[in-house]
Amino acid sequence: MFPPPKARNPAISAISATAKMTINPRGTASLSVASCLGTAARARNPGTDMEKTKYGICVFCGSSSGARPSYAQAAQQLGGMIGRRGHSLVFGGGRGGLMGIVARAAHAAGAKVLGILPDFLRRIEIPLEPEAEDLVIVPDMQIRKQKMLAASDAFVVLPGGLGTLDELFEVLSISQLKAHDKPIVILDTEGFYAPLWPLLSHIVREGFAHRNIEALFHIAATPEAAMDRIEALLRDAPR
Repeated sequence: MFPPPKARNPAISAISATAKMTINPRGTASLSVASCLGTAARARNPGTDMEKTKYGICVFCGSSSGARPSYAQAAQQLGGMIGRRGHSLVFGGGRGGLMGIVARAAHAAGAKVLGILPDFLRRIEIPLEPEAEDLVIVPDMQIRKQKMLAASDAFVVLPGGLGTLDELFEVLSISQLKAHDKPIVILDTEGFYAPLWPLLSHIVREGFAHRNIEALFHIAATPEAAMDRIEALLRDAPR
């Protein structure tokens, strides 16, 4: 017999199966990464001392700073807002580029920071200073994304490269499949993602996606607008 539907949820099964494969190398003995994939009012935050923190905000962005200073400025502002508004940050764990900028800014503003880094990238994407993040080492990129999804209440996507696009389309595709309903906000700094909109329209016209694809994400021009939208969506989410 096939197991009942709940037992066959691939995302939850994958997270549960790989829980023992993660390494918490520093300061994460009390780390609790929830496996709930739906958007709920309760916060899923990196540690048990996070009761007063509102939400876990996952940021996808480049491990480089990009060609324009405005990208780094947006990352700095976003990280600061995450901390000042009482949220925690979930990110890819490295200190380089926009990733490091947003994490340091969040930590400086009082946010708890959870970094999730594949083991093979430890010498490429060097982690932050030990006091700046709780670091979890995972075996590969797929488990990294699963852990980031599980630990977060919402996602903000900044400019980035292929890895950032991979993370964006991962959360979009499984949202389309209704494996999660967490808000996704694309921070379109200086129109960085403008070339993406015609591509998505083309995919719809050619019959490879439904026309409601636009409902899967929101677009914001500034970090403040991105955070305002996320907080409004989470505040109004079903409890």
